[in-house]
Amino acid sequence: MKTAAVFVVFACLLIVHVQGQAKTGVTRCLCQGPAANVVRIKNIDKIEFHPASASCENVEIIVIMKNGAGKRCLNPNSEFTQKYIMTALKKKNAE
Repeated sequence: MKTAAVFVVFACLLIVHVQGQAKTGVTRCLCQGPAANVVRIKNIDKIEFHPASASCENVEIIVIMKNGAGKRCLNPNSEFTQKYIMTALKKKNAE
């Protein structure tokens, strides 16, 4: 009887310990693979900015292309992306 009780307590502690551990190695980033350094500005319809979070440690900048041409991920460190974002912010603040 004591052995069964000890086993049940040990099993419960093990379950609580395993459920409380954080998952590692699982990322849910929207951008997979290499990001584009440059896209044609006239083909951009909308821009989305996703800061680093618990689910993805990368800053992601996604542009939605006009005419249903899909989405493209931009390299946040490229000179083009930084200039484009600054221009978009200035344009938005001017409105």
